[in-house]
Amino acid sequence: MRYTDEKELEKRLMNASTRRSAFEQMVAQYSEQLYWQIRRIVLIHEDADDVLQNVFLKAWKNIDSFRSDSKLSTWLYRIALNECIDFMRHKKTVGSVQAESSDATHVAAMLMADEYFDGDELQATLQEAIATLPEKQRMIFNMRYFDEMKYNDMSELLGTTVGALKASYHIAVKKISDYFKQKD
Repeated sequence: MRYTDEKELEKRLMNASTRRSAFEQMVAQYSEQLYWQIRRIVLIHEDADDVLQNVFLKAWKNIDSFRSDSKLSTWLYRIALNECIDFMRHKKTVGSVQAESSDATHVAAMLMADEYFDGDELQATLQEAIATLPEKQRMIFNMRYFDEMKYNDMSELLGTTVGALKASYHIAVKKISDYFKQKD
């Protein structure tokens, strides 16, 4: 697959005659990255697929509201984060088994039972530790640690200062480190 420059893709998305093919290109170009960002939050493969589908449906419906003052990838990531938050809130409201995933004691067992999880026990324990973090800290940790996102990009995405993000990340790392020390 040929990756298209974001600015070129944005232009094609804004043109009614090229919108559909540009959108298909956007889906092909960003699906895997968004999937893994979503998966780290919702944990289960099938749930991540559902949320990803909702992200692209929402993007298609709101493509006219996209403003070129932010990057296309940032806009998609913001939609994905909001969809993840909505998904997690809905699951907690419904009271399903997924609501238990926020309880760290269930995360490792749930991941090890997931046929799509290809990690080892150490990775499952890391996810278990991450699950103990408050929701916003968990998102910040995931963006910085797994996605290697720059603080400036995170600041734009979350509407939080760089200093607050750095502090939150540092606290998250400390909590995760303490969690592993407790497990030993």
